[in-house]
Amino acid sequence: MASDDGSRNGAQASHWLQRLGLAGLIRRFTRREPKTKEQLTELLQQAECRGLLDREALGMMEAVLQVADLRVGDIMIPRAEMVHIRRDDPLESILTTAVESAHSRFPVTGDDKGEVVGILLAKDLLSYCSETNRRSFNIRDHLRPAVFVPESKRLNVLLKEFRASRNHMAIVVDEYGSAAGLVTIEDVLEQIVGDIEDEHDFDEGAFIYKRGKGEYTVKARTAIDEFNEYFGSALDGGDLDTVGGLVVHAFAHLPKRGERVDIDGFRFTIMRADSRRVHLLTVRPPEQADSVPPST
Repeated sequence: MASDDGSRNGAQASHWLQRLGLAGLIRRFTRREPKTKEQLTELLQQAECRGLLDREALGMMEAVLQVADLRVGDIMIPRAEMVHIRRDDPLESILTTAVESAHSRFPVTGDDKGEVVGILLAKDLLSYCSETNRRSFNIRDHLRPAVFVPESKRLNVLLKEFRASRNHMAIVVDEYGSAAGLVTIEDVLEQIVGDIEDEHDFDEGAFIYKRGKGEYTVKARTAIDEFNEYFGSALDGGDLDTVGGLVVHAFAHLPKRGERVDIDGFRFTIMRADSRRVHLLTVRPPEQADSVPPST
C-alpha cells in the first residue's frame, strides 16, 4: 500500500510540475523528477532559498499540493453558520437577508434547515426591489438546482467539478442525506491563494465592518488597540498585537472556519482561515453574544 501511495503522489507531483511550468526548474536541482510530495516540496523550498521563487509563490505552490489531502468537510461552512432563506419566507424578509449578508447565493430550505430545496441568486431579486413588482414574487419561479456533495469529497476533485459545471456553491450532506453545511468555489480557492476579499467585505483600508444587528466583521490583523478604541473595550493582549493573535491564543490551536470563542464577553467566530493563519472574524459584542448559543 505504501508503494501505491508513493506512485500516486509521484504521478500527482509530475502533473503539477507540468501545470505550473516547473519541470525545467526542477531539472536544475536534480536529474530525476521527485517521486513524492515531500520531495517536491523540498525542491520548491530550495528554489525559494535561491531566490528563484518568492515566499508568496512558494506558499501558493505548497497549498496546491495540500489541497488534494483536504476534504470538503475540512473547510465547509457548517449548517449552523449558513445564511439561508426559507422557502415560505415573505419577500421583505428575503430582501433583508440578501442586503445584510451581501452574499450572491443562498440555500433555500424547506421545513427543516437540513432540507435544501434549491439555490436562490441575489441578482434574481433585483427586479423586485421596486414596490410595483413585489406582489408577483414567487420564490419557486427562481429556484435553481442545488449541487450536493459528501463531506468526504476531496477538494481537488470538487474544484474540477466546479470548473466543469460552472457552479459556485455546493451543499454538503451527511451520511443521512441531510445538509451538513455548504462550500463555495471561493472557499476552495482560498485554500490556495489565501483570503479573497470582495467588494462587499471592506472599504479600502478599513479593518472593522458593521454587518448589522450587532454583528461585525473584523480583519484578523486588526490591532488590539484599534479594536478597543472602536468598541470601547479593554481587551488585554499582553505581548500580542493583533486581534487574530489574541483569538488564536485563546483557542490554543489554529482554529477552522466556524469555531467560536468568547473573550471578555465578545464572541469571536472564525469566518475565514487557512492552514497557516486566520484571516477574518465575525464579532458579536457582549450584549449580542449572549443571545447566540456557544459552539459545541
